[in-house]
Amino acid sequence: MGASNLQTTNRVLLEVKGLKTYFPLEEGTVRAVDGADFVIERGKTLAVVGESGCGKSVTAQSILRIVPPPGRIIEGELLFHRYTEDKDTFAVADVIDLTKLDPKGKDIRSIRGNEIAMVFQEPMTSLSPVHTMGNQIIETIMLHQQVSKAEARERAIDMLARVGMPRPSVTVDSYPFELSGGMRQRGMIAMALSCQPSLLIADEPTTALDVTTAAQILDLMRELQEEMGMAIHYITHDLGVVAEMADSAVVMYLGKVVEEADVDSLYYNPLHPYTRALLRSIPRITEDRRQWLEAIKGMVPDPYHLPTGCPFHPRCLQAGPECSEIDPPWIEAEPGHWVRCVLYGEGATRADTGRSDSVNHAYGER
Repeated sequence: MGASNLQTTNRVLLEVKGLKTYFPLEEGTVRAVDGADFVIERGKTLAVVGESGCGKSVTAQSILRIVPPPGRIIEGELLFHRYTEDKDTFAVADVIDLTKLDPKGKDIRSIRGNEIAMVFQEPMTSLSPVHTMGNQIIETIMLHQQVSKAEARERAIDMLARVGMPRPSVTVDSYPFELSGGMRQRGMIAMALSCQPSLLIADEPTTALDVTTAAQILDLMRELQEEMGMAIHYITHDLGVVAEMADSAVVMYLGKVVEEADVDSLYYNPLHPYTRALLRSIPRITEDRRQWLEAIKGMVPDPYHLPTGCPFHPRCLQAGPECSEIDPPWIEAEPGHWVRCVLYGEGATRADTGRSDSVNHAYGER
């Protein structure tokens, strides 16, 4: 496994190395995450992009060690870097491999919700309908912080105010079903940030919201990130959000990370054929409205019968005979730009033809 991009620096917060999370079922084994490699830096936003079923959410569940049974991590490392409180030196105080922790043990429970928190996709299914919003936030604070219930309540009200919740001193005693979708999502963010985590995982937090509310939630997350200095692991299928929110991005397909780069490089110089296909499928106001959107041909393969070689080759416009035989290595095709494709690297067997045309057609001016 080529993973020389995973360098330990005083900016690294989480290193994901060769992560594999499988679900052994009666029908066969689902390789939900099949060798993911990426880095999340302190105070930065990493977006994870891909179609439904590519392994984005299971990767996040693996980090928090909340993979539902019978799923389990079978290989890889999740190295979480703890730092000293001296903000001038950023010295690493400890490095914890989260895969080695008992999913139900006290060590991971001291991290989950405290140092690493998550905002789920649909708050109505993530919040308890029989407890008030305030009680759920207070429980999180008291679980990780040595404070009284009265102080925890004050913190909860303060956090609700910081996320823009209207009348926080009243809303704190409201039940989730009494709140709108946007207010529930703000409550979820308040609960996730109540212990000021180093890393916030946001799993498509604006999916069920209208466009205006979604934009407000994105603005809120950026403001809170700047204020609190936390890193964000943002899961989405919306490439427009990636351009607006992220510093860097990884693209996943069938459980594998196929490309990783900073956002500008990913948009202006996409390397993997799947990334280019995603960019070409974005509707653009500059094009003839009578023109059909360009779709990725074919369908996502059956997870029980994955193709040999590169998993994307049955749908790839540039696939050659070797693509069905070679499992592409994870290589640094350009400085800081990693890709999993036979078109690149010393062992490349074919020229990358048509690349510039593909790029220019993809998005033009950003």
